[in-house]
Amino acid sequence: MANDTISVDQPITNEDSEAFSEKNNPMNIALDIIGGKWKLMLLNRIREECPMRFGVLRRKLPHITQATLTAQLKQLERDGILLRQAYAESPPRVEYKLTEIGKSLIPIMDSLCAWGEDYQRQTQPR
Repeated sequence: MANDTISVDQPITNEDSEAFSEKNNPMNIALDIIGGKWKLMLLNRIREECPMRFGVLRRKLPHITQATLTAQLKQLERDGILLRQAYAESPPRVEYKLTEIGKSLIPIMDSLCAWGEDYQRQTQPR
């Protein structure tokens, strides 16, 4: 085959399969960090009102459980996307904000929102 595309009749080799699933694949890296049901919605809410407190996030996303919210925030913090700031107050206060690398996701979120609006417009019955 002259180009790198795979035809219907061309078998997928083990090498092709390994290349697609390898950890160094940039798409896999991005999806590992921001993929899943809640992460982009969390990041979008935090960018709208930054910094954002845990309780506010919980209210703005009522369908996420507290355990899932906590786990997703910890993963985003671990991956350097969010910064968690805890204040020694009573009651305790915790705020989340985007790091510089987290802020680099803003144009991507803007593009996804624009795509969603276009998709909705094109697929809604008239």
